[in-house]
Amino acid sequence: MSNSPLAQLAANGVSIWLDDLSRSRIVSGGLRDLITNRSVSGVTTNPTIFAGALAKGEGYQAQVAELAAAGATAEQAIFEITTKDVADACDIFAGVYAESNGFDGRVSIEVEPGLANDTEGTVKQAKELFAKVNRENVMIKIPATQQGLSAIREMIAEGRNVNVTLIFSLSRYQEVMDAYIEGLEQRMASGSPVSGIASVASFFISRVDNEIDKRLDQLGTPAALALRGTAAVNQARLAYAAFQKTFSGPRWDALATAGASVQRPLWASTSTKNPSYPDTMYVDQLIGPDTVNTLPDATLEAFAEHGTVARTIDINIGVSRRQWAELAMNSIDVDEVAAQLEAEGVASFIKSFDELINALEDKAAGIL
Repeated sequence: MSNSPLAQLAANGVSIWLDDLSRSRIVSGGLRDLITNRSVSGVTTNPTIFAGALAKGEGYQAQVAELAAAGATAEQAIFEITTKDVADACDIFAGVYAESNGFDGRVSIEVEPGLANDTEGTVKQAKELFAKVNRENVMIKIPATQQGLSAIREMIAEGRNVNVTLIFSLSRYQEVMDAYIEGLEQRMASGSPVSGIASVASFFISRVDNEIDKRLDQLGTPAALALRGTAAVNQARLAYAAFQKTFSGPRWDALATAGASVQRPLWASTSTKNPSYPDTMYVDQLIGPDTVNTLPDATLEAFAEHGTVARTIDINIGVSRRQWAELAMNSIDVDEVAAQLEAEGVASFIKSFDELINALEDKAAGIL
């Protein structure tokens, strides 16, 4: 175990969080096994994950029948079902949470994606989710839309844990870190403790390469084609440099002295979509302390089998800066790409939420 690639990855400062959750994993003991045998120290969820779990899983029938008999709406039923799974997962990871002094053992649940551009609605549901799960180690996922930034700041100021999701650009990432720090400063100014509050900033990886590679292919020049497969890792490495700069210096030191924890960067969407790229590319190349990598099953098992471990997050940073600048020289507007990916990400999760409703209704129809 101690010599496995996943154990070595964890020893190099990368928290391994599973990008999946289902009731069958919970009741079968499979989730607990991943803690023991795969060094998994947390879980993230989203509407797509729950839609798949509900459509395929058999462990939901009793609760669905109970909710249907009580006259619950589909949205109310989804709230009850997903918060139960997350609460149960939080209990399974309670030992990891305690042993790591709250550093890990976190389980994330996302606000409804239709609220992505509604600050007030996001805050309201985030508080409801936090109260319903009622576990210290829960994190509420809030998208990093412009409207989401205010919700993030408010949640942190009130002492709630936040997983900021759907980050696609360096400029938005800086705004996310600033919102976290401002929330902590507001909290400290009110006389409330800043210790014990956790947050991660989920930077999406493979989707960046997918879109930028398409545009480079359309250009078709040797200079453009030479940049294929570089954008996502380079941007993540530049994000890590921004993380190191932001969480240092007098402003941060005042919060750290009061017990505040850094908001760790989390690498999301780390399965490779291009079959010509190595299947562990977005793990191997982003290894460094104070980071989280969320892995779906296939990527987790691939890394367990043939992953390589070395600190890579801040190597050749000069090359990353140069290649990132070369994208603009090749007419790639990275800010426009990020805006497109954010809009597509929100739309995709809204579609998955609709599929979650349909899966629930199908499950209920099969029972009643």
